[in-house]
Amino acid sequence: MFDIAFSELVIIAIVALIVIGPEKLPKVARTIGTVMGRMQRYMTQIKEEVNRESRFAQLQQLQQEVQEAVSSAQTGLQSQVNNLAHDIADVGSEMEHQFQDASIGAVKPLPDKNQNEQKN
Repeated sequence: MFDIAFSELVIIAIVALIVIGPEKLPKVARTIGTVMGRMQRYMTQIKEEVNRESRFAQLQQLQQEVQEAVSSAQTGLQSQVNNLAHDIADVGSEMEHQFQDASIGAVKPLPDKNQNEQKN
């Protein structure tokens, strides 16, 4: 965590022993150890929270991309369905015209034999 060499730690320990005294030094060391442990846990929690928020943001972005892809696919499919419906309607109307033409041709009277003989 800190960039402290062993020699620096020895100097700090000697100064602490002189300033604090040998009777209070174990209590102070325990307190410092506890505080350092709490700080490390706090820092770990902060890192986890930042990572969690980062993953959440990535998931939201992925969700938005998926929704855009689904919307695009839905629009494309709807367009194809509309084109297909239009083509089917065109074929239906063309077939209707053919049936009407066929029925009109069937209703036409056939030429009379007597008329053909008169012309000859």
